Amino acid sequence: MGRKLLLEHINVPGINTFDVYRQNGGYRAVEKALKMTPDEVVEEVKKSGLRGRGGAGFPTGMKWSFLAKPEGVPRYLVCNADESEPGTFKDRFLMTHIPHALIEGMIVSSFALGAKTSYIYVRGEMMPQVRILERAIAEAKNAGYLGKNILGTGYDLELYVQPGGGAYICGEETALLESLEGKRGNPRIKPPFPAIAGLYGCPTVVNNVESIAATVPIINDGGDEYAKIGIGRSTGTKLISASGNLVRPGVYEIELGLPVEEFIYSDEYCGGIANGKRLKATVAGGSSVPVLPANLTLKLANGEPRLMSYEGLSEGGFITGTMMGSGGFIAFDEDQCMVRNTWNFARFYSHESCGQCSPCREGTGWMEKILRKIEFGEGRMSDIDLLVDVARKIEGNTICPLGDAAAWPVASAIRHFRDEFEWHVKEPVKCLETNYGLANYAVPIAKTEVTT
Repeated sequence: MGRKLLLEHINVPGINTFDVYRQNGGYRAVEKALKMTPDEVVEEVKKSGLRGRGGAGFPTGMKWSFLAKPEGVPRYLVCNADESEPGTFKDRFLMTHIPHALIEGMIVSSFALGAKTSYIYVRGEMMPQVRILERAIAEAKNAGYLGKNILGTGYDLELYVQPGGGAYICGEETALLESLEGKRGNPRIKPPFPAIAGLYGCPTVVNNVESIAATVPIINDGGDEYAKIGIGRSTGTKLISASGNLVRPGVYEIELGLPVEEFIYSDEYCGGIANGKRLKATVAGGSSVPVLPANLTLKLANGEPRLMSYEGLSEGGFITGTMMGSGGFIAFDEDQCMVRNTWNFARFYSHESCGQCSPCREGTGWMEKILRKIEFGEGRMSDIDLLVDVARKIEGNTICPLGDAAAWPVASAIRHFRDEFEWHVKEPVKCLETNYGLANYAVPIAKTEVTT
């Protein structure tokens, strides 16, 4: 079995309370960190190789080192708990069942960054989690781990929970900061980056829930020990939200480098495809990453096993690979319609676009309308290439990555399942009565095709 760092005590009764969390080794990382210098804490995180668990995968320690430290100017740490990516629910799980893991990570991380006021920005629909975190903060404060002069060290920290407005765009760090300041959640033009001018114009670090919680085992065990887990530059463990047509959907903690086939089919994890059906496709990292057919999910284009790691999932680029993303792993069985799935994602991005950038505002709506036509037997063959063209014109032409997130699933679905899109056009009546199935979906891609 893989090693568990964040979910090791998940089944301990009462682990969501301070007393039980403390009895199981909780807040040792705070006590240890406060005996170190902030720079030493940052160095441990650097040595660990921890990469952002919210989607981008940028090295956390390096991000911390970019924080500006002008004299007399406050610094802030903001936790991005605006978990809105379709198919992703691991941060909500962590906040619900082990809230003190996040609180402890916030204290350690705030100390490392020199922040004396920090915020947890929680998606507006997650009000139960807001209440859970508020109780956990009160418990930690009563025990002397928050507030003035923590544990007699002279370090002060106030921690606040702020519910968001329920907008997907506020998961983008600068839109989150705008919302936290009480403004409309529109992304900012960068530069300046938040590390220079973030919350209230002050140096700010924005990290994901899982990224912040991971600092606890890093400080407890040391950055070098953490770096021994995983594979290559993908160090440590990763929480995966597994959903779709699986025998056992849920939240799993894996050691990075686990074969995708083992994650899907082993009894330790998802237990295979539900109802004895065959795998057709997967979305490996939440709705914003390229979809892969079953053959490229389990194997690389050269036939080697694909691994659950940042490099393993991206192997082959967007031609034959995908991304780790937020860890939202969705499996589709042989009876699922890829046109309908792609249209469903497109509807989401069209609805959630903030409208600030013309390519995204107009393009996402355009893609949604075309996909609806194809899904309901009203499409033309030229619509398929039109979708690819619209996606290409959105990608890379927006202030924030929402445009890319909308374009990639559409482009990849057509790349790998074009025959299914064409069938919807050729069979306008039949496509309303039955699904395309598995035919032609998993033809191995020749190596010459991959390199061109």
